[in-house]
Amino acid sequence: MNRFGDMFDANSRRGAFMPFFMLGDPTPEQSLRLIHAALDSGADGLELGIPFSDPIADGPVIQAASIRAARAGATVDRCFELIAEIRGRSDVPIGLLVYYNLVHHRGADIFCRDAAAAGVDALLAADLPYDQEGPLRHAVADHDLGSVYLVSHNTPNDRAADIMNRATAYTYAVGVMGTTGRRDAISDATRSFVHRLRELSDAPFVIGFGVGSPQQAVDILALGAHGVIVGSALIERAAAHPEDFDRGIEEVRTFVREVVTLRERQQCSS
Repeated sequence: MNRFGDMFDANSRRGAFMPFFMLGDPTPEQSLRLIHAALDSGADGLELGIPFSDPIADGPVIQAASIRAARAGATVDRCFELIAEIRGRSDVPIGLLVYYNLVHHRGADIFCRDAAAAGVDALLAADLPYDQEGPLRHAVADHDLGSVYLVSHNTPNDRAADIMNRATAYTYAVGVMGTTGRRDAISDATRSFVHRLRELSDAPFVIGFGVGSPQQAVDILALGAHGVIVGSALIERAAAHPEDFDRGIEEVRTFVREVVTLRERQQCSS
């Protein structure tokens, strides 16, 4: 079974927590330290990004992370090397979020082959509609990667159900309309969205975009999402201390540990 299947099974009652990091941000070496800090603090899985020049789905925090990583030399090859180093220390599931130009430039089959060899478990091409992926779908399957697709608030029910049932790792549910970035509260629209997806399919979905605090992450899991992804809130904390990277790492540790603690309290009280 794909590692993501194992992760969702192991967290079927409490939901899974998956931090997002941009590979190579702010440097490849410091990126590894951030990721290992999150894993050591209790993260269940990872979503990792490869820097790209035009990340259209991302807000200013992740855009800035992509620029820093690219300037620090985080090429596709270097990112695969970083994933291999992570995989050498951890067996958690790793999802890779990319923009399709990176896949197309390398060739879908070669990209998926190299991703799988590095230790990636699942792939999401954020700017490629699930019914227009062509060669990528075959390459993902040929190299035993899980497929991840996006659904959003305005995805019609029949299409959303089809997407959820076709994804072989999980469905990435865009929790807010707009780009990535933390929000101050969980909206009623997001709450309704989670409930709607639960009714459409039993297939696992995770909520990303807009989750700004540990409490929000746990509240989304309590609504019934199978998992939650937090990116901008973590990257923002790490980037807030460019002259004291150890402090940034500690803030990431604190955030992840608080999610783990609040989630355990939530489960005990339910």
